[in-house]
Amino acid sequence: MKKRALISVSDKSGLQDFAKFLEQNNWELISTGGTFKHLKDAGLNPIQIDEVTDFPEMLDGRVKTLHPKVHGGLLAVRDNEEHMNTVKEHEIGLIDMVIVNLYPFFENANKDISLDEKVEFIDIGGPSMLRSAAKNFKSVTVITNVEDYDLVKQEMETSGDTTLETRKTLAGKVFNLTSAYDAAIAKMLLDEEYPQYLNASYKKVADLRYGENPHQSAAYYVSTIENGAMKDFEQLGGKDLSFNNLRDMDLCWKVVTEFKEEMACCAVKHSTPCGVAIGTSALETYQKTFECDPVSIFGGIVAMNYTVDAPTA
Repeated sequence: MKKRALISVSDKSGLQDFAKFLEQNNWELISTGGTFKHLKDAGLNPIQIDEVTDFPEMLDGRVKTLHPKVHGGLLAVRDNEEHMNTVKEHEIGLIDMVIVNLYPFFENANKDISLDEKVEFIDIGGPSMLRSAAKNFKSVTVITNVEDYDLVKQEMETSGDTTLETRKTLAGKVFNLTSAYDAAIAKMLLDEEYPQYLNASYKKVADLRYGENPHQSAAYYVSTIENGAMKDFEQLGGKDLSFNNLRDMDLCWKVVTEFKEEMACCAVKHSTPCGVAIGTSALETYQKTFECDPVSIFGGIVAMNYTVDAPTA
């Protein structure tokens, strides 16, 4: 009997090659909506989800995978005789892999669009499938990140299946993702300063060169639901950043943004401002800052708010 993979993704990068690998290894592909078309256009032979559920997609796609023939196929415990008799009785086929990434709520939560438009980016079926697959990780491989395609492919090429340890790790990634996703949604809807549960939703941008000290490790995370200069800056060159670099940048930027009407510049070295000045031009303002402490500024961080309307770090 063929193994089956259920695929429903918004980020389709890398999917065609991985899906071809599965089909070449005798996997049956089940897909939905745009993913189905994407796979068909690639010359693959997926089947639509309504052929599995025997029920049409409805309510503008809001209901398509919320069905016992999907979740029964995901949650059935393979070595539980009662479970297996139940799925057989109801003609539920087992699903052995889920590949899902969620509607882009993070990317749209802060856009200048209406609340109704933002609500449409809240994924329901996706997290439900992911959680079902992740709960049954002993039997089901679940992929939420396109970067994990290669790992799964390599293990399947080596042994014909993924290892239990890998399935457990991939399941952990599901709950890591859905908890952040739900936290971002809760933040948008509640708008409370002190909600009953304190949620956080941050995404890793990079591993840092080192932590506060050279022997320590660190990573840089940004909020998925808040905007700020430290979220969107672009590194143009130089070494990978360290924790201290980022902390100094944050402090530097906070100082210059205190000046609402004047052009301001700040230099920071080892978490301590070593020069702050205001002026009428960028050059003048920087020179004044430099002259506050020409020694300590060496190797430090400098930030300037060129204009009040368009601050730049």
